[in-house]
Formats: sequence, C-alpha cells, structure tokens
Amino acid sequence: MIEKRENEHRGRFGRYKHSCAAIDEQGIIKEEFGSLTDVSNGPQAAIEKMITMIQLLQEKSPIQSIGIGAPGPLDAKRGIIIEPPNLPGWQNIQLTKMIESAIQLPVYLENDANAAALAEALTGAGKKAESVFYITVSTGIGGGYVYNGKLISGAQGNSGEIGNMIVDPNAIGAPGLNKGALEALASGTAIGKKGASIFGPGHGAKEVFLLAQEGNQKAVAIIDEALNYLAIGISNIVHTLNPEVIVLGGGVMKSKDMMFDPLKEKVLPLLYPSLRPHLKLNLASLDQKAGVVGAAMVPRQYL
Repeated sequence: MIEKRENEHRGRFGRYKHSCAAIDEQGIIKEEFGSLTDVSNGPQAAIEKMITMIQLLQEKSPIQSIGIGAPGPLDAKRGIIIEPPNLPGWQNIQLTKMIESAIQLPVYLENDANAAALAEALTGAGKKAESVFYITVSTGIGGGYVYNGKLISGAQGNSGEIGNMIVDPNAIGAPGLNKGALEALASGTAIGKKGASIFGPGHGAKEVFLLAQEGNQKAVAIIDEALNYLAIGISNIVHTLNPEVIVLGGGVMKSKDMMFDPLKEKVLPLLYPSLRPHLKLNLASLDQKAGVVGAAMVPRQYL
C-alpha cells in the first residue's frame, strides 16, 4: 500500500514532495522513498512520476492496494481531484482511474488531512480514543474526523475542510477561501504574510517565530492573533462534534511553547463550562509520517 501526497511545500505553487511507501497491516513502513515535484508543470507530469514511483516500489514489496492522500477539495468516492487552491491546473483530475489503468490494482483517494487523521487516530496520538478530530496547521489548515476507527468524510469526502471555516467575517480572505477563513488568518502562510507586512520582505512564519522567541512584541502579537483564531476554530469543532480527543499536527505546531501550550488556555473560555474539564488536546505523534501511513490505511475503510 502506498501514498502519494503533495506536502512539504516549497512555495505556495512550487515544489511538493511525493512520498511513496509500502506499509503493513499494523501501519509499519516497510519501504519508503520520496521525490520533489514541481506541480507548476501540470498534473500529467506529476501523475507519471507517481506511477513510476509505484512501479519501483512494486519491485521491492508486494502491493495489494493503493491509497492516495491528496489536497482537497476532491471527490473521494469517484477518485477525482476537483480544484485544490495550492495546485494550479488540477481541475477535475480523475486520479484513481489514471493510476488504476497503469498499475492494475485498486486505488483509493482521500483528502490528505483525512488520511493523516486516520493514522493519528489508529496508531498515533489519538490511539484507543473513540472519537478523534485531527487538525493540521502548516502552510494551510486542514482536518479530519475519525469515529470508531472510521473516517467521517462526508458525501464528497470534504467534511474536514476546516481551513475554509469562517472565524471572522470582517477579516481578510485568501485565494480559493472565504473572507475571514481560518486558513487565511491562522496558517503558516497567514503568519508569514503578516510578518512580511510588518517586518518587510523575507520575514516569513519562521522569522516571525524567531523574533517572538527573542521577545519582539510585534511578532508575539502576530502569533497571539493566530492563536485566537485557532481557538475559535477549535471551539466550533468541539461544540459541533464533541470529540474525545483533538490532535494537533503540522509544521506550525512544532513551536510547542508558543503555539500548542497557550492554545488550550484560549480555547477553554469559549466552551460551555460543562465541556471544559473534558477538553483533551494532544500533539500529533507521527509527524511527517502521518500522511503516508494514513493513506495506506484508506483502502481498509472500503472493506
């Protein structure tokens, strides 16, 4: 079982990493390799690279089925990538059909955040919990909900698209997103844009965090604002789904002392008092492996 996942951005419309791995029934990676792909070259070139990687993996490990984690919005049931904001030119791509015709194995498509949610729920920071909502805060913001070991992915497979959740209708938007969407206000990209507007070009999210660590109050304020919006988003999720565990992953959450630790204190006042003692936030434990492991678990969701 393998995954192709456009993650680890090198620019909003630049290079993405394809991860390809053979994974056993326990979620253990047996073989893995990756390759950077310039998605600006269009979907055909990227898909051809995916097929080549799968074929190389087949030479090393027996594969029974293929799971794909890809950015949404997409139609998981029909295996179609609809129009991801970060992948220009990827409109209505029949991805599973194209790969099945070349590989002659069953192929299943899932939103990449949903795939990561599945991995964290079954083998990671949400293991043994009945209900787990996974949130990734990175270049963008995504999510996924797992209940009793099964993804609750919605009619078209887009139930976890929390990045487009409106958390401030009077705030700015971003291409492909609602005005005041969570991703436009609290993602790594959003933090970087705010940093560049205040400190000048070349000051992205990484530089904002470094300045905040040095005590720069403007940088601290940028991060605090992002945390406020994340807290609103999490409170909406808690009141809507009441998950047993919320798992937080993604590159932005690696700044644990500045992001993860203060976040709970900002969420608690936004919840019903009866829900506050039950709020459980966990840091993701699978790191960059969550997407590839979860994608390999996707075919089981259809058995």
